[in-house]
Formats: sequence, C-alpha cells, structure tokens
Amino acid sequence: MEYGFAFFPGQGAQAPGMGKDLYDNSQAARQVFEEASEGAGIDVRKLCFDSDKDTLSRTENSQIAIFTHSMAALAALSEAGVTFKAAAGFSLGEYTALAAAGVVTLADGVKIVSMRGKLMQQAADAADSGMAAILGLEDEKIESACAQVTSGVVRPVNYNCPGQLVIAGERAALDEAIENCKAAGARRALPLAVSGAFHTPLMAKAAAELRAFLSDFTFAAPRMDIYSNLDGEVLSCADLPAHLEQHMVSPVRWTQLVQNGMAAGLSTSCEIGPGKTLTGFASKISKELVCHPVQDMAGVKAAAGLE
Repeated sequence: MEYGFAFFPGQGAQAPGMGKDLYDNSQAARQVFEEASEGAGIDVRKLCFDSDKDTLSRTENSQIAIFTHSMAALAALSEAGVTFKAAAGFSLGEYTALAAAGVVTLADGVKIVSMRGKLMQQAADAADSGMAAILGLEDEKIESACAQVTSGVVRPVNYNCPGQLVIAGERAALDEAIENCKAAGARRALPLAVSGAFHTPLMAKAAAELRAFLSDFTFAAPRMDIYSNLDGEVLSCADLPAHLEQHMVSPVRWTQLVQNGMAAGLSTSCEIGPGKTLTGFASKISKELVCHPVQDMAGVKAAAGLE
C-alpha cells in the first residue's frame, strides 16, 4: 500500500510508554530502538518506556524519544509493505523526514536530534520564555498583535491550521501579545507545556552551534521528496547545515506545506509516531486529506489494510 505523505510529529507528542507496543511486536521496530540506543549512547528504550511525563517533557529527552518512536513506527510500516511518495515533519519531525528519506542514517539522526535537544534546552534555560496557542483568530491579526508588543521578543511561530497559530517569546512579551490577541477577538489563548520560545530569534545561539555541529556529517540525496517547514516547498538539501540553522529560528509553516502537497496530488497520509496532533491539523486544513495515525501496531495494521 502506498500513501502520499509520511507525516512526522514534533515536540509535545511524547508520552510515557511511547513505542513499547511496537518494540514488543515488530522486529523492525525493535531494531530501530536498539540502533538508536547505540547511536545516542543512552538506553532510548528505557527513556521511552519507563520515564515519567516530566522527564520526557524536557527538550533534551523528548526530541530523541519522538524521533526514535517515529522511526520505529516507520520501520514497522515498511515491514508491513507500506510505502510513501513524500515525507514532511513538524519542527523536530523534519529531522525524522530527513532520516525517512535516507538523507541521514538512523545512527546519525539520533546524534543530531540529541544535540539539537540539548542546545535548545540550554537556550530555554537561559531565558524566561514560553509559547501559547491562539485559537479562533485570523493569522494576520495575530501577526499584528505580536508586532505591536513593546516589552520584548515575541513571534508567530507555528502556523498549524486555519484558526490555530502558536506564538512564542519572552514571558512579558508573550503575555502582552496574548492580551492583544484577546482584545482582537481570539476565542482562546492556551499556554503550552514547553520549556522555551522555539522557532524565534531566542534560539539563534543554539541554531549557530547546531550548524557547526552538522558540518561534520555527510548527507545523501533524498530517496523521496521532503517538504520543509521553512517555506512549505520541496527541500533541495543543497546546504542542510545552513537550512537547519534557519529552520530553528523561523516559523513552522505547516498549513502552507500541506496545501502545497495537496496541490501536488498528495491527498493520503499517515502520521507516524506518537500522538494524533497532525491528524487533527489535517482535517482542518483540508477535508479531502486522509490521515491515519500510526503510533502502535494497531495503527500499522490499519494503515497496511491488515484489519
């Protein structure tokens, strides 16, 4: 069975016990966990299966856990005969998409996301910052509400789907932007349980350090198209260190990405890894986009048409 898009979730999708069903019931998934543990130099199985919510929520832990779970689910899908025409991932998920397309190996992928998580955690610890989802307000009004802020850095960062945009920044600036959004008619403003203002200029130092770290890696040509968060277009992979540096400080343009894929005929998809967030976004972006969540063996079997 072939689908259009392989979608990979980003940070926030982690949960205790993630991936254990795949590990217990798929040889291919079990091998991913073992290789990831070896590449990262930690027991990723223990991190995913035995950690509590707070431990998994730390950026340095959640990124490697989500990446590994997603790659394990992809391996189980491949084992069941499922293939994809293109890959895309939300924020962190773009790294999973690179691995899924063969641009980076699994071993290199866990090293890279592990370093990314550590650098972003350091940046988050260095500033009192956060993120919030603004619901029920047009993108342009949210952009204007952020632009009017005078108390610090705050930016629109995650263009999730129509009617939902995440903003991020320094705490005082974020609070001011939230009040501006409410005054402009936002239905709700929900603070997110994350440790920093990701995809903003507050990540600039971490992004530069990541680019330097990436200079030691070798990247292969992609085996399938990868749609990037940065602009919603197919990624050229010409200068990945520079691209991924910019990726860390720029908004996630998920709505545009999905719409571009739909225009190219990619109307079926699987959300591969923990959670169902991207499946929810898909239904709001286009009623014509079919998305199957695959986070356990039941999801694998359903996507492969085995149930």
